[in-house]
Order: sequence, then C-alpha cells, then structure tokens
Amino acid sequence: MTIQLTIIGLGQVGASLGLALQEQKERIHRTGLDRSGDVTVKAHKIGAIDRGARNAPDAVKDADVVILATPVDELRETLEVIGPLLREGAVVVDTSALKIKAAEWAKEFLPAGRHFIGMMPTLNPAYLHETQTGIDAAHADLFHNSLMVIASFPDTHPDAVKLASDLSQLLHSKALFTDPYEADGLTAASELLPQLAAAALVHSIQSQPAWREGRKLASRAYAEATEPVLGLNENEAPGVTALNNRENTLRVLDDLIATLNEMRAVIDSQDSEQLAKILDKARQDRREWWAQRVRAEWDKIDNVQTLSASEAISGIFGFRRKAKEKTRNRR
Repeated sequence: MTIQLTIIGLGQVGASLGLALQEQKERIHRTGLDRSGDVTVKAHKIGAIDRGARNAPDAVKDADVVILATPVDELRETLEVIGPLLREGAVVVDTSALKIKAAEWAKEFLPAGRHFIGMMPTLNPAYLHETQTGIDAAHADLFHNSLMVIASFPDTHPDAVKLASDLSQLLHSKALFTDPYEADGLTAASELLPQLAAAALVHSIQSQPAWREGRKLASRAYAEATEPVLGLNENEAPGVTALNNRENTLRVLDDLIATLNEMRAVIDSQDSEQLAKILDKARQDRREWWAQRVRAEWDKIDNVQTLSASEAISGIFGFRRKAKEKTRNRR
C-alpha cells in the first residue's frame, strides 16, 4: 500500500517537506504543485516530489493527504478550489502561520468527511540565519532538531491529529500540541512582531533626509534588524496575516511600544544604571534563548511527543485504511 501525498506550494517549506519524505518514497508517493511551473519542475529535479501535477484537480484527485505550503494570501483560494475535489477521508494539513482563520476557511470549503489540521513547522536552528528564500532554501533536514506545532480544535478528528503527529516524526521533528488560539498568539509574538518591527524600522530610518548619506554607512546591525521584513509569507497581499490575526497583533505591538517608551524615558532621564540593566538583561536573555534553541532539549515539555519512524509510518497507513473502510461501508 502506498500513501498518496500532495504538496501544494513548493517554496522552502513545501520543497523541504518533500525532500524530508524522500527516504519514505517506497511507501509515500509525493505529488507536487506550485503556481510557478518552473518551480514544480525544479522540485521534481531535486527529488522533492515524485510527480509534478498540471493543476489542482490533477494534484489532489487521488490524495490521501494534502499539505498546504502556500503563501498565506493564497490559502483561502486554494481551499476553495481543492475542497470539492478531495476524496472522502482525505486529510488537509495547513502549514501556514494563520490558524484560526485557516480553520474557518476549511470549515467553509471542505465537504463533510474531509479533515483539516494545522501543523506549523519551526526550523532547524542551523538554518535560522540563512538568507536564501523559496525552493533555493529547501533542505531535507530543515525541520530536524525542532518542534512541529500541531494546532487542533476539540472537534478535530483524533485520527487527523494522530496523522499530523506521525508526519512530524517522519520529518524528524517533535510534535508540540496546542490549540489554534494559542498558536496564533505565539506566531504573533515570534514571527509577526519581528517582521512588523523591521518594516517600521525601514520606514523610520529611510524616510529621514539623512538616509541619502546614511545608506552608505548602514551596518550589520541595520541589515540584521531589517531582514525579517523579507520573510513575509505573503505573495500579492502583504499584511494579510496581521489583519487576520488582529487581536494578537495589536497586543504584541502595544507591548513593544510600551517597552520602547520605557526605554525612551530612561534615556531621556539620563539614567545610565537603568539603561545598562535593560540592555544587559536583553543580551543575557537572547544568549540564553539561542543556547536553548540550538540544544533543542524540549523533551521535558509535557506535550512533546516522540515516535519511531516505523511507528509514524504505520500510523499514517492506519488512517488511510480506516478512511477506505469507511468509504466501502457507505457503498
């Protein structure tokens, strides 16, 4: 028995998922589709997929599992297109950073008997400073030494949750279970806020008359602080993630503004001792986080789950068998 798995969106995440599953190619057949035909061809050439699909119907018609790795602003349209095409029992796995809204769209467009689960990958720390993007930044070990956030509602089919957990294990990640509300909050703080802060920094500095000369002197600090704005996972509608995660985005922006105002007040009062404390604590906290992120010793977290690869692949096959038996019994 072979699992039919489709990946829609073959950028860094989608192509890396395919590369990571290459070691299971005898048991998992990987079909891929990207809006760019050239990217689909390249994904096949590097071994990220076994077959490139011509279009959405061709991509999902026989799929047991469909992984969505599209830009966030293409997610709703993609769900609307593929919903009527999915076979009964198919599981749609969304890898975007927008969980509540994605689940609402899935409920709107996926017919009964098709399942939806949110799965948000975190990256191998070895690649966190990489500047390449898209399929050129794809790596078979992109998810090693990291967590795979699995976000589900109480009414999510338990076998779909199990499948996402098993899939994360095949990607050499550890499953971290949460609900979509918490996932959106975490994303706002760790991904959206740095991107929005980088955008604000670019606007603040480059709108000044002095930038004409300052651009010639801009340092590593400026380059690194503004780099997150290039990581917006949106194609034609930048900002759609923030707008659809409004409450959390406003909360983290307010926290940042309050912290900046506190720092401004300290500098204005010439309180060198307090400023030194703030900066020293920031450096210490950042170093501590990086050391923890590199070690990735998260096993003590209660809801991190580890399985063997054989257990994981058996779980995915088990879900497919149940889906087929259910379909047969209805005939």
